[in-house]
Amino acid sequence: MSMSNRARRRAAARVTRRRVISATASAGLVASLTTGCWAEPSALPAVRDFLIAWQVGNYEAAAGRTVGADREAVEQALGQVRAQLDAASLRLALGVPGQDTATKAIDKKGDRADARFSVKVDLGENGQPWTYTGLMRLERVGGKWKVVWDPSIINPRLEPGQRLAVRTEVPRRALITDAQGRSLLRDVQAVNVGVFPGRLQDPQRTLGQLAKVTKIDGGRRLDAERLLGRVRSAPPHQFLPLLTLQQPAHNGVIQQLTRVPGLDFQQVKAPIAPTIAPELIGTLGPATSDRLQQVGAPYQPGDTIGVSGLQLLQQRRLAGTPTVRVVAQDPGGQNTEELRAWEGQQPQDVRTTLARNVQANADSALAGLRHPASLVALRPSTGEVWAVANHGTNGRNLAFEGAYPPGMTFGIVSAEALLTHAGMDQDTRTTCPGKVTVGGQTFTNRARPDAAFGTHFALACQTTLAQLSAKLDAKTLLGEAARLGIGKSWGLSVPAFSGTVPVPTGDAQKAAIMVGQGGVQVSPLTMALVAAAAQNGTWKPPYVLQNLTNPAEQPQAQNLQPESISDLKQMLRRTVTAGVAGEVNGRGDIAGITDQVTYQEAGRTRTVSWFVGSRGDLAFAVAVEGAASAAQVAARFLTTSPTTATRTPTR
Repeated sequence: MSMSNRARRRAAARVTRRRVISATASAGLVASLTTGCWAEPSALPAVRDFLIAWQVGNYEAAAGRTVGADREAVEQALGQVRAQLDAASLRLALGVPGQDTATKAIDKKGDRADARFSVKVDLGENGQPWTYTGLMRLERVGGKWKVVWDPSIINPRLEPGQRLAVRTEVPRRALITDAQGRSLLRDVQAVNVGVFPGRLQDPQRTLGQLAKVTKIDGGRRLDAERLLGRVRSAPPHQFLPLLTLQQPAHNGVIQQLTRVPGLDFQQVKAPIAPTIAPELIGTLGPATSDRLQQVGAPYQPGDTIGVSGLQLLQQRRLAGTPTVRVVAQDPGGQNTEELRAWEGQQPQDVRTTLARNVQANADSALAGLRHPASLVALRPSTGEVWAVANHGTNGRNLAFEGAYPPGMTFGIVSAEALLTHAGMDQDTRTTCPGKVTVGGQTFTNRARPDAAFGTHFALACQTTLAQLSAKLDAKTLLGEAARLGIGKSWGLSVPAFSGTVPVPTGDAQKAAIMVGQGGVQVSPLTMALVAAAAQNGTWKPPYVLQNLTNPAEQPQAQNLQPESISDLKQMLRRTVTAGVAGEVNGRGDIAGITDQVTYQEAGRTRTVSWFVGSRGDLAFAVAVEGAASAAQVAARFLTTSPTTATRTPTR
């Protein structure tokens, strides 16, 4: 009678599985077994073959070396161990490492023997593997040694009828707070999407459809294979949340998921949405495969993790790490016994330096503008950032990361360099012609009568600074820009652009740099720090997180020459009272400068409108991506903004 196709396939599978037990696969296990004790009556070959077959996944071969139970039941029990633990690897070795040799690991008494072996399970996500010592009994049956099957071979504390499972306990995510410790997050409606693993008719299909639907927020889909491993290892009768989706933002995705068989839904409220400064605070979302590459273990597919801003940068601090427990339980999920636990780390709040009143005024000042705009406000005496406002920037934190030519607002840097290194003061007589050519490049503005340097500065005379560039060499100009933090690493805990000042190739570019052109680029934060230095007399590195900034990674504060700063402050004040920044006059003792810069970028003509200034212990910078009165924006900001914000705790 010819063999059936099913029988042929089963026979072929046996051959394939036998071939898996190769010298390479079992090298680690048998290295300690080459003792010469290969012949009967030793029980060593039976133990060796059973452990090798189990380790390499040849469960049929392993079951064939047992007695005392149905072989298919043994095969199934061994085969489920990896799935029940979602194990990345399973390693078996005869004896207890450091205590037994291979021969001493077996205690033989007549036709019976006990064998000790070690188990090392890599759970994949939580660092330290699970290791323990196993024990098996053997009997000589028909002259051959056989393993007497018992579930305790899998784990000494596993009882008949029980299975292994992994319970992951995720702690409640910590908060991001303002300078006073008040939460900057608000509760929003959300839906936990999950499963009861024991109820799934077709886990692979359910999780495959879940992964297919959840390509959201620009991320990749969830990893269906990893989700499957997570479900198989979970207690079968407990709700396992796999994904949290915010409402109403993800209502469309939620609606699609309601049509996926096997999924369950739980309504929750969670502190997810930022109340202020969303581009800095960031957002949360599901752990897709690409996001998991950023945050790493121990987070799993579907976990709610930070996807931008501080939520991403401080993911581990805010989320902590889960507690993982390996348990034994009966099929109904009852009589659970903990076998091993790895305690996670508790989340910790992240306290920022943001001042709510200053932030609210910054947001209000930008509201209604037709162009994207950003505003940064900080405290000159400390460097702590009080407000980070972005309007129309599509989620980008351009207040910190924008890159624009500063135009005449860079004159603060140029004037400070001239006052410090060129023997000038605010009363030095200068000219402001309508046109001047330096190194072949022409600079123009409205012609003004000869006057004091401070007067021409207040009137934003490009030609004045272009001519005065001859008084500074390139090294001195670049050095002064660096002293004011431009192009330096600030050691800030969030991404920021500190600016760039190119080394001039000649007099023309040096003159262009003096008026904030020639390749100079800065962010609003860069210029707010320059304004702070002009007000305080010392440039200090910025910080936006309390107690998390490493002083060793920050540059040193830079003390500027007091006489130069005294003149510079009066020049910036005159710019407001009798110069180009008159629109902010009357808002207190404000000092600052404004400009509108047209430049080329990627073949397009662009415009950025600036105001950079200070009032008391408050410095700020406004940048509007378009033709607008940045001074009017500054005036709105200053109408209600205090000279100082509520004192924040010392770092």
